[in-house]
Amino acid sequence: MPGAPNRPPPKDEPGTPPVPVVPETPERLALRRLGPARVALHLDVWKGAPSAELIAPFDRAETAYAAGDYGAAIQALDQLAIRFHEPRWPTLPEPFRRLRVAIPPPMPPHWDPEHGLAADEKEARRARRTVDDQLALARASVAWATAHGTDLSALAPRVDEAAAILAAEGLVPAVYERLDAVWLAVRERVPKPLAPAGRARPAPAEPADEAGEA
Repeated sequence: MPGAPNRPPPKDEPGTPPVPVVPETPERLALRRLGPARVALHLDVWKGAPSAELIAPFDRAETAYAAGDYGAAIQALDQLAIRFHEPRWPTLPEPFRRLRVAIPPPMPPHWDPEHGLAADEKEARRARRTVDDQLALARASVAWATAHGTDLSALAPRVDEAAAILAAEGLVPAVYERLDAVWLAVRERVPKPLAPAGRARPAPAEPADEAGEA
């Protein structure tokens, strides 16, 4: 099969209990994508300013989030995730690359490590991957902001606490309580990314004064 891996991915170790899934609200789901996206659109790969085609869905997401329309915010963030994956843009560095829409390689169903698992276990594993991504994105965002004039170093212990709680207790609400504090601070203190200033269009030529030309 073209594009498929040559061998099936390794199976997860048997006997690993699934991580309980924490119920989430659309508001928090949107926040956890808006925060790292704000930082991602400031990265050096954009050489000063990202394209307006990337800023537009981000702006729509921010506007919808501020208005309480979290469904529309998530929809706009989905559009941004697709944009991030388009080959015409620079490749985002890790861990911000995880903000791109996931496009798994084609493979036979029985090669999928989660093939045959119960639905609740699949969801628990997806939730664990998501929180691992959130931890990596939060660490990278705090480090980037602190290195670029917005000191968020006081939030680094929150990320460490979230990781420690996750390791000790699993995916309990206290994990995201720490991480959400980071994303709220990022939205409040990291400047909103802006598209490059457009070139001014030349003023239209004034019509000739036909009466004066007669």
